[in-house]
Amino acid sequence: MKKILYLTFLMTIVTFVGCKNGKKAENPFLSEFKTPYQVPSFDKIDTSDYLPAFIEGMKQQKEEINAIINNPEAPTFENTIIPFDRSGVVLTRVSKVFYNLTEANTSDQLQALARKIDPMVTQHEDEIYMNPGLFKKIKVLFEKRHQINLDSQQVRVIEKYYHDFEKRGANLPADKQEELKKINSELSTLSLTFGDNVLAETNKNFKLVIDNKKDLDGLPKGVIDAASETAKEMKLDGKWVFTLAKPSMIPFLQFAKNRALREKIYRGYFMRGDNNNANDNKVTVAKIVKLRCQKAKLLGYNSYAAYVIDENMAKTPAQVNEFLAKLWSASLPVAKQEVAEMQKIIDQEGGKFKLAPWDWWYYAEKVRKAKYDMDENELKPYFTLDNVRNGMFFVASKLYGVTFAKRTDLPVYQKDVETYEVKESNGKSLGIIYMDYYPRDNKKGGAWCTDFQSSITLDGKKINAIMSLVFNVSKPTGNTPALLNWDETTTLFHEFGHSLHGLFTEGKYYRTAGVVPQDYVEMPSQFMENWASEPDVLRHYAKNYKTGEVIPERLIEKIQKSGQFNQGFETIEYLAASILDMDYHDITTPKEIDVDAFEKHSMDSIQLISEILPRYRSTYFSHIFDGGYAAGYYVYIWAAVLDADAFNAFKISGVLFNQDLAAKFRKYCLAKSGDDEGMVQYRKFRGQDPSIEPLLMKRGLIIEKGNKK
Repeated sequence: MKKILYLTFLMTIVTFVGCKNGKKAENPFLSEFKTPYQVPSFDKIDTSDYLPAFIEGMKQQKEEINAIINNPEAPTFENTIIPFDRSGVVLTRVSKVFYNLTEANTSDQLQALARKIDPMVTQHEDEIYMNPGLFKKIKVLFEKRHQINLDSQQVRVIEKYYHDFEKRGANLPADKQEELKKINSELSTLSLTFGDNVLAETNKNFKLVIDNKKDLDGLPKGVIDAASETAKEMKLDGKWVFTLAKPSMIPFLQFAKNRALREKIYRGYFMRGDNNNANDNKVTVAKIVKLRCQKAKLLGYNSYAAYVIDENMAKTPAQVNEFLAKLWSASLPVAKQEVAEMQKIIDQEGGKFKLAPWDWWYYAEKVRKAKYDMDENELKPYFTLDNVRNGMFFVASKLYGVTFAKRTDLPVYQKDVETYEVKESNGKSLGIIYMDYYPRDNKKGGAWCTDFQSSITLDGKKINAIMSLVFNVSKPTGNTPALLNWDETTTLFHEFGHSLHGLFTEGKYYRTAGVVPQDYVEMPSQFMENWASEPDVLRHYAKNYKTGEVIPERLIEKIQKSGQFNQGFETIEYLAASILDMDYHDITTPKEIDVDAFEKHSMDSIQLISEILPRYRSTYFSHIFDGGYAAGYYVYIWAAVLDADAFNAFKISGVLFNQDLAAKFRKYCLAKSGDDEGMVQYRKFRGQDPSIEPLLMKRGLIIEKGNKK
């Protein structure tokens, strides 16, 4: 899961004495962390600290809000907007740790706490954004914002807050506000239920146990060794265990000759949440969709998609649907051609069956070898975790002059987590990055970037970002280091791009500093992915872990030639999920739905071929049902247009690390990204509107300018 979260509350200092293990102890959340760079005090945080900190944090923010409301002076930017923007210090401090850990390092206790805390926080936020006294003061400032001698950023902050309040129900009559509060509370609980069910279905309710060595035929030694290690961890010595974590499942689908077992593991994956058991998500999804539609109608929008997209660069669901349809028509013929190539191999081998979804990775790997002479197992020795991390650091250093130094003196929440300090070329500190690499039973799947502290300048003092990057990449086995496949390699570059956005962010107000439309969020991350496959970059970081040999030119050439490999599949499975998301949230009348039937109708309506499933089926579509991307999964490919166009600017300049372009990209698209609307900032960098053609060319979806396949 590639995703980034921005929280907008600031922090204050208070002292609270709690009780841990029978001893009096200071709750670490209720004062500044007493650590280098004020990173979280993970070595001192106890599970019992969270609830008291949330309660105290909400209490303090209520007092801060009341102070704004009860101020007898006429509202001004200084006595209303600034104190509101900076309110909720303790609440932010504890939220940023708690919600990151419930995804990256959860436990039964944290999950139980989340069920208590989430409704409380939802109610707290509703009380703020539906507070008539506070809204009245913000509305006064909004209405006279152009007459009171404010600069452009102050005007923007007022406008953003005013629209926040509108979209949170501030203009509704009291009875409708109560209805909205009830809906928000229900949605909060349902989202938690959905996420807990997906976690159980992924990490607890399925494992493929193999005890016959013949069933391992086709699998590389490293994959077999990893499965043996997993079995030992589960006290199944002498057997091999494959899980639904992608570093375990995908290699099995790519290389295992046993078709029945490929189907078994893939069916375990795509049936998550749809097994009519205690973790079934169909009823939960139906309730969420209905409540979201009710919420949108209550707030005056035609659909939940209209409610969400109104703030995005796309502006309307119609524009998103038109954009997706255009890409679908360019991509589907390519995917069908890929099916034909694989079916030909099946037929030549005497297989008397039609290609099925669980066959795709296996036969795509054969196509890759036949068409590009590309064997992923030949590549992997060059892509150790350390090499890939060094590669992305190298790119950032060449583009922006920043440096990275590993820190071993900072507390971490799990033993495998690493920390790095990031500095400007002049030695000035920019912030800290936490990196959490490997799958665990208590960790959600996918990859994401969050922050423990946002970059901001307050009263002339710069507060540096503390970023958190979470992955699920292949683990080391025995004496073999973690060897990454290409998808894992680009995932590291992707999330690292998010962290640079956070580290470089400049601004004086939490509401706007680094805060961008949802369909802009993925642009900085996807921009970084482009550099991973550049020959000059590969020569720097891709080195054989045994010999130290730099990746040979023949392999670089193969990587370049195979850049459009499987792009029909990857684009279609992604677009199918994006369209499914839009269909759920474009519903204009709240109604009961049969989730499986709805999904089938959605996919049939776009004529999705039977060999491909949507990247996420409804019952485990965490992005949209518990991940903040509802009516927004399309944003990855919307941002892909921007990132391909941006990278193309470097390519056509003739200088891969063009310093002038890098400086402009950092300034307008990263550091000051929240200063204006997303497209405005992009144009400041690019000097023109983005073109869709670099993306289509990159994916092989058109042959040449204006000529679609």
